[in-house]
Amino acid sequence: MEKKIKIAVGLSGGVDSSVAALLLKQRGDCDLIGIYMQNWHDTEGTLHGDCEWEEEKTLAEMVAKKIGIPFHFVDLSDIYRKRVVDYMFDEYEHGRTPNPDVLCNREIKFDAFLQEAIALGADYVATGHYCRKEEYLDSRGRKLYRLIAGADKNKDQSYFLCQLSQEQLSRALFPIGDLPKPEVRRLAAEAGLPSAARKDSQGICFVGKVDLPVFLQQKLKPKEGDVVEIFAKPQERVFSKAESRKLTDPYPTQPAEYPAVTLEELERLSAPAVYTPQEGKVVGVHQGAQFYTIGQRRGLDIGGHKESLFIISIDIDSNTIYVGEGQSHPGLYRSAIKIPNNRLHWINPLAREQFLALPEPEMCKSEEGGRDVPPSGIDCMVRIRYRQPLERARLFRGPDALYILFENPQRGITPGQFAAWYHPQSQELLGSGVI
Repeated sequence: MEKKIKIAVGLSGGVDSSVAALLLKQRGDCDLIGIYMQNWHDTEGTLHGDCEWEEEKTLAEMVAKKIGIPFHFVDLSDIYRKRVVDYMFDEYEHGRTPNPDVLCNREIKFDAFLQEAIALGADYVATGHYCRKEEYLDSRGRKLYRLIAGADKNKDQSYFLCQLSQEQLSRALFPIGDLPKPEVRRLAAEAGLPSAARKDSQGICFVGKVDLPVFLQQKLKPKEGDVVEIFAKPQERVFSKAESRKLTDPYPTQPAEYPAVTLEELERLSAPAVYTPQEGKVVGVHQGAQFYTIGQRRGLDIGGHKESLFIISIDIDSNTIYVGEGQSHPGLYRSAIKIPNNRLHWINPLAREQFLALPEPEMCKSEEGGRDVPPSGIDCMVRIRYRQPLERARLFRGPDALYILFENPQRGITPGQFAAWYHPQSQELLGSGVI
């Protein structure tokens, strides 16, 4: 008799992981175990009860009992602090905005947790992510895996997995990736799972919803600095709210049209705005530039303006925050981003090979008014944050970096964010990089 595969389900106490376990149990062709992992003990800066993890563990254990599978508990808090939280503190200290959820999946759920599961005899790890995986053979007979957006566009969580490797994907299962959220809740209620009515978790992965400045002050000390307002210049283009959020078909069949662009122009368009105090006016003080992020408007407490002030730039060295009035301020927008080669990650190796095969453009030359245009690029859909709609863009290959040129200017691009790019028709997540 052929041995059944063994699958470890990461049970968080939430409805998504519970239904993932339920569906696998109903298959009947695998041995299933449930594992709850504790990753955080501290409560300083959190906006929930002191013992939320204990409640989650209890719910996870009740779900396992209801489904009829063994339950295990693992404590990964030391690894989580070192690989995720310490990274987060370091990024904010240097004026960057990290995404700890992306790191949590790469370093914890599909690394440390996966190793714990393998030690218990598991062949695969299953999670409650809203995404899909496909297995295929390439022209050379290599077994490869595609990471595809979840069927429910309102819940698609593939972005959080944008740093996974082919090896990690080979061990991953996403049982609810084809289901809409309402169907997941219906299945949970129908099966009488204790997590059926539980609200979705919010905030930092395994930490919860936090008061970010208070949370960061565990390691980063407050330091008073100036808030400088930069006034939009008349000759600068000011983007309307409607224009900045212009959306197209999420997965277009026709490529976008881009103006001819040189490498020199890509450099200029992707460069973050740099300001000096002399260009603006001091309008307030703050308690530490490291506690803020570009695009933020809350927490400034500065009145006397018709529209809200938004952070458009942060200078960590001088401890200065630069702001602009209104969400149409040109300082909030950029048309391109640059990602150095050492910060690139390709999930699909074929996409990487296609990108590296692109001719490398030269710097702009002005011979007889001519232009050196990057010969070709890769059309794709890009997002730089989880809740952002996919945006049409083109990838260009430079000498030491990848450039992303957007069809529409993007708001609040921040160093430290992960940009993730998708195939424009298949919804496959091809790769990602740290801005």
